[in-house]
Amino acid sequence: MGGTWKYAARTHPFAGKCSCYNYSCGRCFMSLAFAGGSHRTVPIELREKLAFSSEQATEALARFQKQFPGSEAVLLSTCNRIELYAADEERRGPPPPDELAMFLAECRGIDPTNAGRVLGGEQGTAAVKHLFCVAAGLDSMVLGEPQIVAQVKQAWQLAQQSGTTGPLTGELFQAALRAAKRVTTETAVGRERLSIPSIAVADFASGVFERFDDKRVLLIGAGKMAAETLRYLRDAGAQNIRIINRSLERAHSLAQRLEAQTGDYNNISRELVDADLVVSTTGASEPVVTLDLYQNVEDQRQGRP
Repeated sequence: MGGTWKYAARTHPFAGKCSCYNYSCGRCFMSLAFAGGSHRTVPIELREKLAFSSEQATEALARFQKQFPGSEAVLLSTCNRIELYAADEERRGPPPPDELAMFLAECRGIDPTNAGRVLGGEQGTAAVKHLFCVAAGLDSMVLGEPQIVAQVKQAWQLAQQSGTTGPLTGELFQAALRAAKRVTTETAVGRERLSIPSIAVADFASGVFERFDDKRVLLIGAGKMAAETLRYLRDAGAQNIRIINRSLERAHSLAQRLEAQTGDYNNISRELVDADLVVSTTGASEPVVTLDLYQNVEDQRQGRP
């Protein structure tokens, strides 16, 4: 991590603007702040309520512009993380973390008092370090997982399209993405095929089943994560894999490419009854397999795990 931070100091967004020129005094970073939470700090029930779809994120950024005119903002929302980064090089500085946390809660219709108990934040140097760790996968549920880099980039691009970026967030996020690339290529982080799908199959599912060749697997979703999960399942020996997706065409396409079968998304209850292992990889902000749905089919599963 030390090498990553030294690289950040050479390429950070305030190069040439700080009178100390060594970027260690902390004053040159005070134009930055963030607030939010992740799998480490926020219960999954609240993370699901705080999650933003692309459309909701666009609306939130437009609201941010009106509420904090002149400030830059980037909103990062994944299944395990919700964070709002803000910057303002004017003398007043960016909104403080507690205001950013309240803004996130209000955007999602959540009581700010409840959200404030679990949403944290940082300002200045700590905020910069945090973003670099996030982009490099060092703060992920699975250390070094590669998906977060693309998610950070997508968050930045969405903010660009929404008109809430500027010179500070621009240089900051570009430097974070460059540092993330160096972490991947120059350190041991990322050399193994580590991701949430790989851990789900290798650690969790393998702890329940000794073998997969005789198991019926239901894969919900048909995107990149679904394709990666399917490959891990194949490597583990799974042969009977059914894919269901809101778009039947996408499910058929993935099944054809990777030699799987397709099921009926509209009859998900029946699919759950028949499956020995269910893996959900959708990008939906709300859970597809809810507790109520599972309890409704549990008796029909006849005690199978």
